[in-house]
Amino acid sequence: MKTIIVAVDFSDCSINALEHAINIADRSKSDIRMIWVKENKLKTDIFTCEPENIRQEVEKRFKELIKKYQPGLKKGKIEYKIIEGKIYREVVKEAEESKAFLIVAGTHGASGFEEFWAGSNANKLVSSTKIPVITIRGGVNIERDLTKILLPIDSSGETRQKATFTGKLAKYFDATIYILSVYTTKVKTVQARVNRFADQIAKFYDEEGIKYERDSIQTNNLVDSCIEYAKKNNANLISIMTEQEKTASNIWLGPYASQIVNHSPFPILSIHPKRSSTISLAR
Repeated sequence: MKTIIVAVDFSDCSINALEHAINIADRSKSDIRMIWVKENKLKTDIFTCEPENIRQEVEKRFKELIKKYQPGLKKGKIEYKIIEGKIYREVVKEAEESKAFLIVAGTHGASGFEEFWAGSNANKLVSSTKIPVITIRGGVNIERDLTKILLPIDSSGETRQKATFTGKLAKYFDATIYILSVYTTKVKTVQARVNRFADQIAKFYDEEGIKYERDSIQTNNLVDSCIEYAKKNNANLISIMTEQEKTASNIWLGPYASQIVNHSPFPILSIHPKRSSTISLAR
């Protein structure tokens, strides 16, 4: 069985992330492992018990979650683990040791969140692992079944790497992927490069029997344009690489990937690029 790791701090945001993860786990025949990490600077505002009794309280809440959600996971089991250490580091370590195929986390948990992810656990989590991560902002109450996935394609060679895992998720739900060629320049050679990458992905999806549609946009702001496109097409997931193109309009606000996860009203699938001289769409 595959494993999905879910970072849980019992905030509404992390429970929402857990529910999304369970839906994916049921389709992908995966187990769910919930992770709660006790840090030295633990914020206890979501607990009413004394600090020395927090572990017992955490175990009690985990057992309640399993009782509530296990019936909805017909093809796997839900378990939990309590760990001490740095939140992002321990979640990544657990995911890698268990060879998880996905990590899911809410980005506005009780552990706090800073604008543009400066020093946040969410940013460190995404950037510290090669395992795909789905992050869901607080207040995002969107349809959990994946029906439409936005796949923005830029001129970076790594942009194609997200196509394989995104296609795998789409297959689980019989979802449609929107392959969106994003032009951040009017230079024809660069636009042709973007189109060539999109052509390669479309061919791969044809071979794999994955449903897709194609479109293109010209923009000076990758973040706003992708979010608006997702809204217009009722997407319920946006797939990105953790390193993207930078434009004059957003370079002062930090990396594109951090911005879109911070501000997107949709769940974001972040995939860490592999460094290699050749990029292939592996099965």
